[in-house]
Amino acid sequence: MLPSLASLDRSFLGNPIADWVTAGAIAVAIGLLLYTVRHVIGRRLATLANRTATQLDDVASDLLGRTRYYFILALSLRAGSHALVLTPFAREVLDDLTSIAILLQFAVWGSALINFWLAKWSRGRNGGESSTSATINAIGVLARGVLWSFVALIALKNVWNFDIAALVTGLGIGGIAIALAVQNILGDVFAALSIVLDKPFEIGDTIAVDTAVGTVEHIGLKTTRIRALGGEQVIFSNADLLKSRVRNLKRMAERRIVFTIGITYDTPPEKVEQVPTIIRSIIEAMEHTRFDRAHFARFMDSSLEFEVVYYMTTNDYLTFMDTQQKVNLALLRRFNAERIEFAFPTRTIIHTSADGAAVSGEARGAGGAAAG
Repeated sequence: MLPSLASLDRSFLGNPIADWVTAGAIAVAIGLLLYTVRHVIGRRLATLANRTATQLDDVASDLLGRTRYYFILALSLRAGSHALVLTPFAREVLDDLTSIAILLQFAVWGSALINFWLAKWSRGRNGGESSTSATINAIGVLARGVLWSFVALIALKNVWNFDIAALVTGLGIGGIAIALAVQNILGDVFAALSIVLDKPFEIGDTIAVDTAVGTVEHIGLKTTRIRALGGEQVIFSNADLLKSRVRNLKRMAERRIVFTIGITYDTPPEKVEQVPTIIRSIIEAMEHTRFDRAHFARFMDSSLEFEVVYYMTTNDYLTFMDTQQKVNLALLRRFNAERIEFAFPTRTIIHTSADGAAVSGEARGAGGAAAG
């Protein structure tokens, strides 16, 4: 017993064996504690995350699962080292290793948060993760690149006491040179990020750009591809697309329809007065419509013109065309029943004699025969 106790007073690397035992016990205790937190609490959080709708437990469970063993080992050794008297060199090496482990762990956690946010954001876009996946992945790569670059700069500055001022200056000058060389490509890339973040349109939306109308098929890092109504694929660079006026037809809440019809001048005023009521009754009988107005608007060269305005409560184009066809057929049947004639371009020519009197058709015919 006494010899065993006496052995604890022996020194190893400048510290009694008893201090080494204490340091080892502290390191093991801290390591077991962190290991328990990572596995036991992590599993419980994962189980809880499956039963709740909140995302806070999902994030905590994911971060605990990504805790690296080198991080646990570094913290355990650092905690145990406080029971020892180390040389300045040994203390500096241990501090540097611990700092590197902490920085790497923070970078891993930061990458996990970026992935979690991008996955959540992607799932929220029309319920699918494939829409604009290339652009979203590019955002992830860019964000992780910035994160790891920041971690590397902190490590150079705080761990190895490296003067990063010159490095940052050099990187800045090099970045400007590269940006000038590929400014058109970078313009398209940043335009793609703007499309993804601002969401003026998405995959599947029908948009109109200048004279092109079609459905968005793909939003890439450099180009956006649209399937036009004629069947061809129209490709726009993202930068040019954002400079244009884009009309998103899919987000149309209501479709406003304006059309005109004309009836003949010989229609009795009583019939003319009935036309707006007839039009209103026909439109209000249709589904997905909201009648606005119908008026005898103007006198035209060959017709009495009525202007009609109504709204479709759906943005579907085929539904609109089917409804307009039903309205036209109903107007044709009703006007035929009411003996109201649609106007068409006509021109009446009145022949007069030298004294200004109108010449009848018989007289014109006789004059023409005599001349022959």
